[in-house]
Amino acid sequence: MSEAVKEKKVEYLELIYDLIFVYIIGRNNMLLHHTEGGFVPAGPFIAYILCSLAVIQIWNYSTFYENLYGRNSIRDHVFLFINMYLLYHMADGTSISWQNEVYHYSIAWALILINIGVQHLIEARNHKNAPWEQKACKSKALIILSEAALVGVHMLIYRFFAVSTPYIPILFGMAAMLVSGKKNRLVPVEFSHLTERAMLYIVFTFGEMIISIASYFGDGFSFNDMYFSIMAFLIVVGLFLTYGVIYNKIIDRETSTNGVFYMFLHIFIILALNNISVSLEFMRDVSVDILQKTLFLTGSFILYFVFAFLTMIYAKKRCGFGLRFALSLSSISACFIALMLVFREKMLINIAITVVFVFGIFFFIYTQSKKIPE
Repeated sequence: MSEAVKEKKVEYLELIYDLIFVYIIGRNNMLLHHTEGGFVPAGPFIAYILCSLAVIQIWNYSTFYENLYGRNSIRDHVFLFINMYLLYHMADGTSISWQNEVYHYSIAWALILINIGVQHLIEARNHKNAPWEQKACKSKALIILSEAALVGVHMLIYRFFAVSTPYIPILFGMAAMLVSGKKNRLVPVEFSHLTERAMLYIVFTFGEMIISIASYFGDGFSFNDMYFSIMAFLIVVGLFLTYGVIYNKIIDRETSTNGVFYMFLHIFIILALNNISVSLEFMRDVSVDILQKTLFLTGSFILYFVFAFLTMIYAKKRCGFGLRFALSLSSISACFIALMLVFREKMLINIAITVVFVFGIFFFIYTQSKKIPE
């Protein structure tokens, strides 16, 4: 690997840019804080999922551009600042009454995509002597601008038929980028920089989770307050340590890859962490149906660990993670799901099971990582 790849670092402006996503995460999570008859209505829940995916996808596109073509130039700064401003409008358009904010949200969303697409078109001119890389740059621009056009179509459909279809541009963007990644696998990213950006976004997401569990720290020092606050904090610690072991000990950050699938996995890791933040708040909320919040919590943890483990595709050579490893983790997860459902009405037991599960996974991964040759 060349020295240039080793030396590329995350710039301070990239961190500032990422911080705005912490605010948007909080806005998205608010969509689930309204219940009807003990249940989160389908409309706000679907809006929450789609808003989360749309925002994470924007971050994904920006991160790839900065990784491959970012020079910390004035032009790069201007484009980032424009996106930051527009992201505020997306956050402002994230509302429980989302039907009234469709145009506000979608216009900002489309403009951000156009912004990133134009960046790729401008950059393509700098690679006239590298036709394959120029073609890859134009291909990404076409995908992003096509997604922006689909956002526009979504607004028209809503205007004339009152049908909301934001999932179409989102799914198109994900599928097109995966296909494009296979075609452009000969254009590798600076994987060390890419993994660092992903890790930092994960850290910011954990920051939002830490804020969300503040409700566990009550006004007094009752047993319930102390017990749930300790357990919630341990859950966050266990999740963070697990990702830390995977990132620091297992992932080979010198891998030569286009990084598309790695970032695709992180879309769902971040979504899962957002879900966990909300589900931890639900645990002590008696207004939320017991079965629904148990399934939401359980599913969120499984989603997180499944996609975190899939990042081990990029593990260091001779790691030895095979079928036996997968079966062991599957067995632990199956026991967790069963126990959570059995004790769903006993939140004191339920949250303790969650802590044991999270740290059980962590110690299992940590033990395996110690076997990896230096």
